[in-house]
Amino acid sequence: MAYQAQIRVPATYMRGGTSKGVFFRLQDLPEAAQQPGPVRDALLLRVIGSPDPYGKHTDGMGGATSSTSKTVILSKSSRPDHDVDYLFGQVSIDKPFVDWSGNCGNLSAAVGPFAITNGLVDASRIPENGVAVVRIWQANIGKTIISHVPITQGKVQETGDFVLDGVTFPSAEIQLEFMDPAAEEDGDGGAMFPTGNIVDDLEVAGIGMLKATMINAGIPTVFVNAKDIGYTGLELQDAINGDEKALAKFETIRAHGALRMGLISDLSEAAQRQHTPKVAFVGRPANYTASSGKEVRASDIDLVVRALSMGKLHHAMMGTAAVAIGTAAAIPGTLVNMAAGGTAREAVTFGHPSGTLRVGAQAVQEGGDWKVKKAIMSRSARVLMEGAVFVPGDVIQD
Repeated sequence: MAYQAQIRVPATYMRGGTSKGVFFRLQDLPEAAQQPGPVRDALLLRVIGSPDPYGKHTDGMGGATSSTSKTVILSKSSRPDHDVDYLFGQVSIDKPFVDWSGNCGNLSAAVGPFAITNGLVDASRIPENGVAVVRIWQANIGKTIISHVPITQGKVQETGDFVLDGVTFPSAEIQLEFMDPAAEEDGDGGAMFPTGNIVDDLEVAGIGMLKATMINAGIPTVFVNAKDIGYTGLELQDAINGDEKALAKFETIRAHGALRMGLISDLSEAAQRQHTPKVAFVGRPANYTASSGKEVRASDIDLVVRALSMGKLHHAMMGTAAVAIGTAAAIPGTLVNMAAGGTAREAVTFGHPSGTLRVGAQAVQEGGDWKVKKAIMSRSARVLMEGAVFVPGDVIQD
């Protein structure tokens, strides 16, 4: 029996924030994968090494966690006032699908550096020294991200002394502005608060009635109080990810939240929409020891937040969920705002499993509806490897 040889696809392996993924220029993909559809999905699944019943990604570039099973496709933007179009694919670890329903806020930090290095940003927009402002169109959710990328001698500066909890080594700081991060009225899932309420009573099968803030900002997110589900908000990964009953409970909350937010029309659809919504639980500030051994003091944070991604407790915090946290914290009466003390604020510092993170958001009320013009946070990014990935040729057959 004849077997097809492997094909070579130019790619870059990058860390962005507390995630890492495989980055492609659209023009470098095989022609059959340059359009959305099953061929593209099959290619990205094979690149990552999914589906993997062993949960290891031994035969691919993935890291068998939600933070490391990611792909990005970039191209020059045809949109006015934008430099690059950014498409994010969250690859399932154990199932044969790629979820295109949301953005990755962490990998957003790597988009600007990749775009500059790979010729997707006009050279006239890159200073010899200083900061390059890269205007990104986030194609999954139809939003603008402004990335401020440090430049030294005409090249992206990757090294520096900026420390991001959840990342082992310091790097150069990249500031991200998520413009108008809440969903539009006609967007996927509706307005910022799709139910029309900042707090809802959410009936969850097997659990009962929970207070929940369901928000579309950064990424659709369902917030609940930690104490209402038997937690403190100080938990680390081992306390949740090793408990199958706990994971099933969170998935049930997520599914019911997705249905209430209008993201799915039937609970059975939640299994095929793993990337969104996220589910997070919040609590009042308290002292705890982060996964790195760092002592987090209650006096240094406004609240604690733990969030799940792709069915597991995240080791730090998803960038898009951080936008949701900052946005919800800025709006009086949400569960996030109440956990942070219930006062008006334009920035919040929260504790997560790996340490702390500060995110800013400015909320205004217009005609009874809440609007957020932008959310701001700092991340970092670094090229880990560049060259090409290889996949068997029969993967991209029509």
